[in-house]
Amino acid sequence: MSPVTPAEDMRSIMLNKVSWGAVLAGAVVALVIQLLLNLLGIGIGAASLDAGGGDNPAASSFSMGAGIWWTLSGIAASFAGAYAAGRLSGKPKEGTAAWHGLTSWAVTTLVIFYLLTSTVGGILGGALNSLGSVAGGLGRTAGGAAQTAAQAAAPSLTKINDPFGSIEQSVRGAASGQDPAAAKDAAVAAIRAAFTGDQAQAEAARTRAAEALAKAQNIPADQAKAQVVQYEQQYKQTVDTAKQQALQAAEATRKAVSTAALFGFLALVLGAVASWFGGRMGAIEPTVTATVSSFSSTQRRA
Repeated sequence: MSPVTPAEDMRSIMLNKVSWGAVLAGAVVALVIQLLLNLLGIGIGAASLDAGGGDNPAASSFSMGAGIWWTLSGIAASFAGAYAAGRLSGKPKEGTAAWHGLTSWAVTTLVIFYLLTSTVGGILGGALNSLGSVAGGLGRTAGGAAQTAAQAAAPSLTKINDPFGSIEQSVRGAASGQDPAAAKDAAVAAIRAAFTGDQAQAEAARTRAAEALAKAQNIPADQAKAQVVQYEQQYKQTVDTAKQQALQAAEATRKAVSTAALFGFLALVLGAVASWFGGRMGAIEPTVTATVSSFSSTQRRA
């Protein structure tokens, strides 16, 4: 062991100095390759659909295949970008080239997340929406085979109507066309208040709702009370169904988010590993050093 001379120390610093140009170049290579592979995956996926509604893949298998393809394309892009970063860094040291590859992977990951969560991502998303509309139309033509996994797992919350909507429609439809609109509005308001108002005064509210309904439809009070009871049962059943659908949708969303997060974590880890080895493989061979070493060995043998 001997003290490090200034010349040797400077050589060590130059060997381990980061080359941001190489890192950015590797990130660009990774982004372009991932874009190309994803476009290839979209093309293969669209080609696998039958517009006549024949042997189309199920929604679950379609989504799983897309996730696997996205993961593998990310790993391949990370490896290629890291190899380019390691090669362009010009460092004849595998460890330094590997760090360049890993840094390039980190920059690529940050750029992708920025595009997905920023205004730039919204602009790109608008362009991709056109492609999504075409794919959606093809999926509808194919009999809905390309539905998303969330839609297949739970009912859509957008399809849950107002629990009181069907009751209001029944009240207005059953009233005579000659009745004034004010009477219909009063009956609808009274029934709504009976179902959604203070439960301590529910009985009095039901009585007022029956009276308003009897006036609006010109029917006996007993018949109006029976209709109010029927409407109340219908309202409770609709509310319970909506709650159940909301719980199912929330559970499906929870599972989807958990699965996506775990797959995303695994894909990023595998991409980081691939970038490390890709950078090592991209390290240049120290030809000058090798030549000098072989020349020195030849002199010693001589």
